[in-house]
Amino acid sequence: MTTPQRPRLAYHHTPGTGPTIVFLPGYASDMQGSKALALEAWARGQGRGFLRFDYGGCGQSEGAFEDQSLADWRDDVCAMLDDVAQGPVVLVGSSMGGWLMLLAARARAERVKALVGIAPAPDFTDWGFTMEEKMALLQQGRITRANPYGPEPTLYTRHFWSSGEANRLMFGEIAFDGPVRFLQGQQDKDVPWQRTVRLAELIRSADVQTLLVKDGDHRLSREGDIALLVRAVEDVLAHL
Repeated sequence: MTTPQRPRLAYHHTPGTGPTIVFLPGYASDMQGSKALALEAWARGQGRGFLRFDYGGCGQSEGAFEDQSLADWRDDVCAMLDDVAQGPVVLVGSSMGGWLMLLAARARAERVKALVGIAPAPDFTDWGFTMEEKMALLQQGRITRANPYGPEPTLYTRHFWSSGEANRLMFGEIAFDGPVRFLQGQQDKDVPWQRTVRLAELIRSADVQTLLVKDGDHRLSREGDIALLVRAVEDVLAHL
């Protein structure tokens, strides 16, 4: 898909009944993850519409990763909703994808009917970096961290960090009124489970549930975790 002034985006769209379920990966991740593929297989079996895609600079999409910002990726989500998914959608966001789903729900309030977050990480440019890392980002323009999920270090840029700081959400009520389900591992080393509990408090909807998985890590990609994810998507669909 091509949008003005953005890289061409790669996606897989499975037509079916709506609302279309849209999967949003985490930072430096792509649409080939086990959760996205498992949810796609479930949706296909149910005859439901499903969309997974790569943000600009990620996976099979064009563009340089280091040139991207949080706002750019939010715009990619909105473009996918407008040009591919169309109609009502349920957003499923993993980690940073959970931040993007909240931003997209604000930007496309009439389209986004329900949210499912897996270790959602809104505002992680604030709480996810040490003061030393923030200073290094400002002064040097980039930092890298060891990547527990792959051989290459993870890059963060001042451009991305500044965009994240400009799009923080957890300072007051988050205006969303549809059903919301959060899955959060209590052994998550990247997103403290207390932050997800606090996020649930800030969302205006009364239909918000948070499931804490006591032995769950950040990825929540074990067979049992994916079963919980499918059940959460089924639950929000049942409440629409």
